[in-house]
Amino acid sequence: MAVSAASAWEAAIKAGMGKLTLDVPFERVAEVNGFDKLPITLAHAAAVATLPEHHRDPFDRMLVAQARSEGLTLVTHDRAIEPYGIPILWT
Repeated sequence: MAVSAASAWEAAIKAGMGKLTLDVPFERVAEVNGFDKLPITLAHAAAVATLPEHHRDPFDRMLVAQARSEGLTLVTHDRAIEPYGIPILWT
């Protein structure tokens, strides 16, 4: 299992805006739960350009690009991601 740097980045932005409270640093939660850290690479960034405009959120688009590039299943509750045709575990 992996967690993307994009998810940590989005959580940090939301925490900074007061929309999310992180009692424990995101990185620590990932470590405790045994997640591998998935960095954002230049190849991931380039892959975003090839995605159709099914979804406009840049963080979600990066997660889709990473899932496609790395052959991963994306865990989400966002139905707007479904048209990308990647493996999804619905929450």
